[in-house]
Amino acid sequence: MAVEKRTPAQQRRIDDVRAFIRTVEHVRKMVAELESNRAARSPVIDNICAGIARELSQLRQRALSANIGTLADTAGSLAVLAGRGGGGVNLKIRGLTDGVHNMMTELDQALKHALAGEKKEP
Repeated sequence: MAVEKRTPAQQRRIDDVRAFIRTVEHVRKMVAELESNRAARSPVIDNICAGIARELSQLRQRALSANIGTLADTAGSLAVLAGRGGGGVNLKIRGLTDGVHNMMTELDQALKHALAGEKKEP
């Protein structure tokens, strides 16, 4: 079985994308926690939303420096959604769930692209 060799830049890109996937999975779990606590007191919901906003803001900063598609834009808008007051918790949950799903789809595509590498011409 042939082993595919990767360039250092390609390996770094793969590692970056996998780190982003782990972060988005963590945010997905936090959104699930928010959904399970939708009937909780306001301070509990605010704390969970603040944690989600913080994680997404950090993800945005890292994505800007790594130049991973539109991930930074999506993470930034979701951080604003999670951090803003009012609007109702159901709206936040729906928006965050859809946004996390979109980020995972984008990261899956980025990982496939990074694993495929650049096509070498003969």
